[in-house]
Amino acid sequence: MSRKLRSQSWFGGLDKDAFIHRSWMKNNGLPDDAFDGRPVIGICNTFSELTPCNAHFRGLVEQIKAGVLEAGGLPLEFPVFSCGESNLRPTAMLFRNLASMDVEEAIRGNPMDGVVLMAGCDKTTPSLVMGAASCDLPAIVISGGPMLNGRLKGRTIGSGTDVWKFSEDVRAGVMSPADFMAAESAMSRSPGHCMTMGTASTMASMAEALGLALPGNAAYPAVDAHRARLARLTGRRIVEMVAEDLRPSQVLTRQAFANAIRINGAIGGSTNAVVHLLAIAGRVGTELTLDDWDRFGRDVPTILNLMPSGQYLMEEFCYAGGLPAVMKEIADMLDLDCLTVTGRSVGTNIEAAENYNPDVIRPRDKALTQQGGIVVLKGNLAPHGAILKPSAASPGLMQHRGRAVVFETIDDYKRRIDDPQLQIDENSIMVLKNCGPRGYPGMAEVGNMALPQKLLKKGVRDMVRISDARMSGTAFGTVVLHVAPEAAVGGTLALVEEGDWIELDVEGRRLHLDVDDGELARRRARWSAPKPEMAGGYQGLYVERVMQADKGADLDFLIGCRGHAVPRESH
Repeated sequence: MSRKLRSQSWFGGLDKDAFIHRSWMKNNGLPDDAFDGRPVIGICNTFSELTPCNAHFRGLVEQIKAGVLEAGGLPLEFPVFSCGESNLRPTAMLFRNLASMDVEEAIRGNPMDGVVLMAGCDKTTPSLVMGAASCDLPAIVISGGPMLNGRLKGRTIGSGTDVWKFSEDVRAGVMSPADFMAAESAMSRSPGHCMTMGTASTMASMAEALGLALPGNAAYPAVDAHRARLARLTGRRIVEMVAEDLRPSQVLTRQAFANAIRINGAIGGSTNAVVHLLAIAGRVGTELTLDDWDRFGRDVPTILNLMPSGQYLMEEFCYAGGLPAVMKEIADMLDLDCLTVTGRSVGTNIEAAENYNPDVIRPRDKALTQQGGIVVLKGNLAPHGAILKPSAASPGLMQHRGRAVVFETIDDYKRRIDDPQLQIDENSIMVLKNCGPRGYPGMAEVGNMALPQKLLKKGVRDMVRISDARMSGTAFGTVVLHVAPEAAVGGTLALVEEGDWIELDVEGRRLHLDVDDGELARRRARWSAPKPEMAGGYQGLYVERVMQADKGADLDFLIGCRGHAVPRESH
C-alpha cells in the first residue's frame, strides 16, 4: 500500500504519543508487528442481551475477525449503543440518532482505517450507516440475519405480522388466550431478527440495495452457515476496501438511493425505510426528498410474496434466490452502473442471480401489487406529506371518505378504543395525534392502531387510520403514517375534531380535511402546544432539535458529512 494509513498517525513513529498508543494496546497480547502499517479495521458491534435480534453477534464477530486477519489487517472490536426494538421505551426510534452519534464519534476518534458495521435489529442498521456516512471512512455492513420461520401447530407463523393478527383474533373472541400464549414461544425459535419483511429485514435489504453490503446479505438466516461465511468474506473485503480507499460517499449516490427505493417497492419493504434513507442521504450530502419516494417507486410492482404483504418468510426468500434475484427481475428499472462495496457494479453483482421459486419471487405479470412503491400523500391535512404502503393496504379503502374519530394521544386511544359507547363504525377514519417525532417523543410504531373490539367481533379487519406516528414494518392495513408537520408542532393534524370529514385518495395522492380555511384558522388560534413528556437530558435535546418525518427525523445539527480528520493528539 503506497499511501500512509490513518492508523499510523497513532501507531507509527518513535515519539511519546506513539509509545502510549502502542504500549497500552499491547496489554491485549498484540506483538510489535501488529503496528507495522497494516490496516486497522474497527468492528462496530451492536451486540446486547437486551437486543435479542443481535444477541448472537459474539459468535459472528469471530468470523469477521478471522476474515480481517486472513486479508492482512488488524481487527479491533468496539461496542456502540444498541437500539433494540422490542425492549426500548418509549421507542427505539428516539435513540437512533443518539446511537448514530456514538458510532460517528467512535469511528472518528479511534485509530481505524476502515470499519465493519454489525447490524441486525431495526434501528441498528440506519444508526450505524448514518454514523459511518458522517465520517466517510471505508465501511461495509454485515447483518445478523433473520430468525428461522416460526412454527405453531403445524403451520408457519411470522414475527410481528402474526402478533398483530393473533392479538386482534383474541380480542374478537376467535382465538383462545392459551393458543395466543403458545404462539409466543413458537414464533421466535432461533437467533436472529424478524423473519417477515419487517424493518430489520427491510434495512438489511436496503444496505444490500444501496451497495453497502455483499450480495446475499439481506436474506441468509442467522443460523445458516452461509451467514458465517458471509461475515468472514466481509472481514476480508473491508481490508481490500481500505487499500482501494472505497468510501460510503462513492457508493451512496442519488442513483443508489433511487435503486433502493425501487427495490423497497419490489419487496414490499417497511415504511420505516422512508425516514431512514432520508436520514442517511442527509448525512452523506446526497439530495433525496420525500417526493423522490413517489417519483422513483410509484410504478414498481411488489413481486416478493412475503409477509406482511404476502405469504412466505425470509427463509423461503433466501432459498428462492434472495435480493439479487429480485433485483434481476426488475433490472430494467435499476441503474446497473452504480458502484458497490464489492468494487463492482450492481449489474455485475446480479448477473448470475437466479430465481429458484417463482411463487416466492414472482414474475412481474403475477405481482402482488402492480404499483407497490410507497405512496406519498399531500393535501391540507399533510402539507409536507404523509405515506401509505399499498401492498399492505385494502384495495377497497384506497379511495375513502369518512368521519374522523379522534384520539388526542396514545393514552387517550388506549382508554377509549374498546368503550362500547365509542361512536365508530367501519366507515369511520381513526385519527391519532401527538405521536410524531416531538409528540411521543420519538415517533413510535403505534400508527397501526388496533380496531375497536366491537367492530372486530363483527368481522371488520381493516379501517383507514391516520397519524403522525410510524408503524412496524411487520404490520399491515390501510394506514396513513408520518403526517407532516406533526400535531405537536401545530400541523393541521392537531386541528382535526371529532366528526370532521376526511378524504383519502391514494390514486390522486391526496389527503384532505374537509374543513374550510376560516374554521381551521379559528381552531389554530385556540390551539396550544402540548408540554414535552420529559424535560432535559437527551430527550430534551431531541425534542428541541429533531426534524420532521419528511426530513428523516434526524437532529438538525447532525446533517452533513464531517469527515474523519482529528488533527490534535490526546496527550
